[in-house]
Amino acid sequence: MYICICNAIRETDLRKAALTSGGDAEATYACLGKRPNCGQCLGKAGEIIDQERALAGVAASCEKVAV
Repeated sequence: MYICICNAIRETDLRKAALTSGGDAEATYACLGKRPNCGQCLGKAGEIIDQERALAGVAASCEKVAV
């Protein structure tokens, strides 16, 4: 399922990125090389990120910056 239509970010991609990003939804998008456009997805994306990190028990960091 697509979480972010503007950036074509799928839930599976967001979950994987959540494990390499220690930040919020915007920071996790940056790990994917994206940044929020309309912002309507950020609430749901944040929930998914928190859920994935809780399941994995991981909080790493990402060195990438969105352009």
